[in-house]
Order: sequence, then C-alpha cells, then structure tokens
Amino acid sequence: MAAKIRKSAGTAEPDEFELAVAQELLNLEMTSTELKASLRDLYITAAKDVDCGGGRKAIILYIPYKLQKSFNKIQQRLVRELEKKFSGKHVILVAQRTILGKSYARSSKTKGPRPRSRTLTHVQEAILDDIVYPTEIVGKRTRVKTDGKRVMKVYLDSKDQPNVEGKIDTFAAVYGKLTNKQVTFVFQ
Repeated sequence: MAAKIRKSAGTAEPDEFELAVAQELLNLEMTSTELKASLRDLYITAAKDVDCGGGRKAIILYIPYKLQKSFNKIQQRLVRELEKKFSGKHVILVAQRTILGKSYARSSKTKGPRPRSRTLTHVQEAILDDIVYPTEIVGKRTRVKTDGKRVMKVYLDSKDQPNVEGKIDTFAAVYGKLTNKQVTFVFQ
C-alpha cells in the first residue's frame, strides 16, 4: 500500500483518506487484468477530498509530473473504476507542479531566468488542462465584470460533450478551489 503513495521527503505521513485511495489503487492493480501492467510502476503523491457544493464531492489525485503521460494513457479506465469504488464521487487527476516566485534566484551553477513552465500563470493553465483531460480546450475568454471580478469562459470540444456534461460543475468547483479563479465551461 505504501508503494502506491509516495510523499516527498520532509512532508507529513499520508493520512487515512490518502491511504484508502492508495489501497484502492493497489486493489485495482491486483484485480483488474486490463490495468494491471499499466498500474505497476505508477503511484500518487497526495489525495484530497473536495466539496463541490450541492452535496457533491470530488477526489483530486496528485500525481508526479514525470508520470503524467503514463497516467493519461489509462486515465479514462482508471477514473471509471475509481468512481465505482468511491460511489458517486468524481475523480480528477492533477500533476504535481512547482511554482517559483518572481524573486527566484538560480544557484551559481545555472544561469538564466525562471522557466516559463514554473510561473503561476502557466501552472494554473496546466491545472485547467489536467482537470478537463481527455477533453480538449478549444478556446478561452476572460470577461471582466463591472465590479472588477474576472470570469474565465473555457470552450471545450463538443465531441466529448456526452461523456463530460455531468462533470462540468465539478470541474469548475475543483478549479476554483485550487486556483481561486472563477471559471465556466461551454461546449463549442
């Protein structure tokens, strides 16, 4: 079970919820013939239970960035199986990314500015891509209301509409919890 959840050095031990999710991943690896080979080398770094309003809950699984491509190959089957196990909760996979502040100074060995992939904006856009995967984002518009609030309108590919339609509210709630930004999803 400990093999399915690995915390970085110096962080707290996994809590009960994270251990339960890790146990389910291990059970899936043991019982599911189609996922067995794929899940062998995969693990999560954290798991969070998020309230999406209206009595609905979602589970966010944080995965190592390096393993994201491997998870994406089996994501639809894995999410389907985990949603069966955690009755009625939506499961979302998000890669663990690092944000470096503006005042980031490199060590004396390496020179140069902070990488674009470590900026707040880029990480938040990548989180949005992770949340809606496997659906593609076709376009984005940011609307600034008269009171100064910003609402991002995200256009999703309409070919995935039947699969994703029920999860749109969950996607918006989870993105709001992770980034403190309001977002609405529309199919185009």
